[in-house]
Amino acid sequence: MTRAAAVGLDHVREIADAVLYEGYLLYPYRAGSAKNRSRWQFGVLGPPSAAPASFAEEPGMATQCLLSVPAEAAGTAEVEVRLRFLQHQVREVRRCEEDGRHTPVGELTVDGVAFLSWDEAVEREIDLAPVPLTGPTDQHRTVPGGEETEHLTDARGVTVGSVVRRREPLAVRIRTRTERDGGFLRLTVAVDNEHPGTAADKDAAIRASLIGTHVILRAHGAAFVSLREPPDEAAPAAARCEQRRCWPVLAGAKGSTDTVIGAPIILYDHPEIAEQSAGDLFDSTEIDEILTLRVMTMTDREKAEARATDPRAREIIDRCDAMAPEELRRLHGLLRDPHAPAAPSGPVDAVDPAGDPRDAAPAAFDTGGAPWWDPAADASVSPGSDSVVIDGVPVAKGSLVRVHPARRADAQDLFFAGQVARVTAVLSDVDGGVHVALVLVDDPAADLHDWYGRYFYFAPDELEPLPSDGGGQDIPDAPEFRKENPS
Repeated sequence: MTRAAAVGLDHVREIADAVLYEGYLLYPYRAGSAKNRSRWQFGVLGPPSAAPASFAEEPGMATQCLLSVPAEAAGTAEVEVRLRFLQHQVREVRRCEEDGRHTPVGELTVDGVAFLSWDEAVEREIDLAPVPLTGPTDQHRTVPGGEETEHLTDARGVTVGSVVRRREPLAVRIRTRTERDGGFLRLTVAVDNEHPGTAADKDAAIRASLIGTHVILRAHGAAFVSLREPPDEAAPAAARCEQRRCWPVLAGAKGSTDTVIGAPIILYDHPEIAEQSAGDLFDSTEIDEILTLRVMTMTDREKAEARATDPRAREIIDRCDAMAPEELRRLHGLLRDPHAPAAPSGPVDAVDPAGDPRDAAPAAFDTGGAPWWDPAADASVSPGSDSVVIDGVPVAKGSLVRVHPARRADAQDLFFAGQVARVTAVLSDVDGGVHVALVLVDDPAADLHDWYGRYFYFAPDELEPLPSDGGGQDIPDAPEFRKENPS
């Protein structure tokens, strides 16, 4: 493996690890919290013979990808398949009785340190030999179970208990097949849990499940095609790809096409870990700053329980407690210029012979000393005077419009249907989208919303421009209207 390939795979593993541990343990990271009593929510492949009362997840998942294979590599192109998942592990704490027996308990304190019974997980990875793209493959693999005992002794060296960790053996089948679709090759990767036993209840089912299951696919002699943004010639074939509980996205350095992650959560192409993130928080859709601040507000007792819950929780608590002010400020994010030229893409060595292209300093947005949230930071933006043309009519601050909610971003939008509103600002986002801020004309608190800056936002295609008199209706000024209609 070349150095560039090794760096690229490390980058992919960072994303894959975030997928692997998504939802593993949630804030407040305590065993006693209601949030952590229902875990293992993503990528769970349950045992196929589970009883209905076990509420086991489906045993399989499958993903389809498109590949472009050059004619000269038609017979030699291949794909590495890595299956990754967590194997459930029961951690049972036992107290040593006077007669020498060890009795299972929920918690045992030894010299002031608490040990809790809890469910953990062990990382597993199954590497298949590179599979050819010339026909189907079918491989069956097993993951052994096991049991380990850790003795707990007090300061005097006396054994006062033990921690027993147990894992069920697992069996999994990985199948691949290929088929032509126009000028492309469709690769199907299917993963099925083939645990032979019968799970009678929920606990038995999760012990026999694959958790956080995902695949990493790496092509040799071929290139993956983005299914999220396929080129025009691949769009029909991409639309015919079917996914079952697993969604493939391009992974690795931006512009690369040799690696795909098939994940149980929907990602975008070339996902990245935020460079400001100091470590895992097991909720990749959350904001590190918010979770870190929440951890800092926990009481000492809550933190002690979290530390006793899981070694990974202990790492989170310790990291947040030790975070310096400048590290916390860094979590607030980085403002980038949305109009800056894109960073060059390609092989790692072509970008930076000395290291990972992600180490390069991002193009910062110079605000000229103005706060980043202040419109003065960008002279090209003026929400108070900017306008947008709707049905041939310029709409700007002060314009009257009738609202026709169409996007259903919020259930509350339905209450705005047919209402007349006054435009307070026209704003643009970094993706080029336009949003129109409104207050309802007949809202008794309209002036308060306007004073406080609390507006309702709609897209231009959800608005109908009205003449100043409201399209034939008498639209009185808000203060007089409120006097006449106090309710």
